[in-house]
Amino acid sequence: MSDPSLTPELIEERLALLRAAFAERTDREVRIVGVTKRHPVPVIAMALDAGLVDLAENYAQELRAKAAELGSAAAGTGPVRWHFIGQLQSNKVRLIADDVSCWQSVDRGGVAEQIARRHPSATVMVQLDLAGIPGRGGCPPGEAAALVDRCRSLDLDVVGLMGVGAPGTADEARPGFRTLVSLADELGLPERSIGMSGDALAAVEEGSTMVRLGSALFGPRPAG
Repeated sequence: MSDPSLTPELIEERLALLRAAFAERTDREVRIVGVTKRHPVPVIAMALDAGLVDLAENYAQELRAKAAELGSAAAGTGPVRWHFIGQLQSNKVRLIADDVSCWQSVDRGGVAEQIARRHPSATVMVQLDLAGIPGRGGCPPGEAAALVDRCRSLDLDVVGLMGVGAPGTADEARPGFRTLVSLADELGLPERSIGMSGDALAAVEEGSTMVRLGSALFGPRPAG
């Protein structure tokens, strides 16, 4: 179960505290994406009531089910902007092509090709492997430029890079964050989706423009 004490007001308060903490560290705008993995639709409705419309899921089936239940709008706030942030199987693209606003986890050409076929001109981000952990997803930094070029050749709108920090402390994640920000600068990409609940402040200090937050907003994730 999700935290029974969770309310739209509590989410709004947490958002305000986070934005204030980010503002102490940077003058750039940092977009907050709420990660709703395993949280039920009522929690998503509370997030929308709190003014949070950028939401993310890791699994295609879960995103599709939640999008279908919510419809195009919830709580009178307007449509959700769904971000897909999990490892993406090419055969799952068609399942969520009509729902996703930003595909953040493009890490190989085959996935880019499927997105271009099912969602022409889609907004995408190339995911980097910042930790070298097998099975975690992301392309090696040295292959990012070629993948960005491949996405662009398919008329996909590449807006930035995404990465998951190395496990450990926030400071241990910083080198990977710096690599991603430097590469985004080289490639002329404005968005840098780095930072989660445990290392968001470090990511903002290193140049993040987008953080992906779950427990910091919604409390512990329900057991799956």
